[in-house]
Amino acid sequence: MTILTDFHEAIVAADEIFMATYSRGDVAGMASLYTERCQVMPPNSNSLTGKPAIQSLFQTFMDMGIKIIKLKTVEVEGYGETAFEVGKYTLEGERGQVLDQGKYIVIWKQEAGQWKLHRDIFNSSLPAPK
Repeated sequence: MTILTDFHEAIVAADEIFMATYSRGDVAGMASLYTERCQVMPPNSNSLTGKPAIQSLFQTFMDMGIKIIKLKTVEVEGYGETAFEVGKYTLEGERGQVLDQGKYIVIWKQEAGQWKLHRDIFNSSLPAPK
């Protein structure tokens, strides 16, 4: 097994935890998946820094009716205690309807032996509303 495979497997496993935590509606749990100095860069918004802001972001998603986040890893590379992931996401509503789909890049860092999201940027692949 190569180091790249090790990084890939670790990040895919971390994504599984991310998706399960969101599906449970656990916004505090979502914030705990991020580093202490985390930053999220959502579309059409300023950057958000810190776990309270991340928790608020995920609560907003839930309040908007987003019930499920599906992640598909496309590429992972790692260097020591840092890795980056390129992937695709789908956001689903209560009845499984697709509310959004797009792409993302995450920079992961190891904190206390766990892979945590450090920088997270995502944007929709759907056409902008007219």
